[in-house]
Amino acid sequence: MSNFVPSGVRRHATRGALAALLALSPSLAFAHPGHGGAVGFSHGFLHPIGGLDHVLAMVAVGIFAANLGGRALWAVPATFVALMATGGALGMYGVAVPFVEISIAASVIVLGSAVALGWKNWPLGAAMALVGFFAVFHGHAHGAEMPADASALTYAAGFMLATALLHVAGIGAGIAIGKAGANAPRLTQALGAVVAVAGVGLLTGVI
Repeated sequence: MSNFVPSGVRRHATRGALAALLALSPSLAFAHPGHGGAVGFSHGFLHPIGGLDHVLAMVAVGIFAANLGGRALWAVPATFVALMATGGALGMYGVAVPFVEISIAASVIVLGSAVALGWKNWPLGAAMALVGFFAVFHGHAHGAEMPADASALTYAAGFMLATALLHVAGIGAGIAIGKAGANAPRLTQALGAVVAVAGVGLLTGVI
């Protein structure tokens, strides 16, 4: 990845990661304010941040996108957020999705490995499909744990915003490491390896 990332690209990365959230804005404008909305947003926002598996996977998505560069900077995170919202809706409506917890742990392993192995030549569509597949399971976990008195719209807005911010953190980390000169590839791969090993720990119950 180039050490120089134009500011315009960085802006597009942030906007892309938030695109699905912004698409909710017309509906949110008609959501009833009050206790349900406040509970929904706060619980939704804290749910991804409160789970190590979610944090590791979402930050890894950002680093993966930064490694790929170009349109992947915004398209990969935006795909994750959009398909996570789909999974969230399934969870909210009680639609069963098999192997959710195993798939979430597997996402940490796979995404960490993608960073550790330096996969930079993926076609954009393949990278989007990879993160989108795992996003459904993360979203289902969020949706299934929505509080009964929460507003579905504000709850979804909360976990989508938190996820987008974690993606942006990962992109920022990837760009910062990319400026480390000759050591950048090794640092990135080491970080990915740590994430992948943590995923194994989550899958086996060690963590």
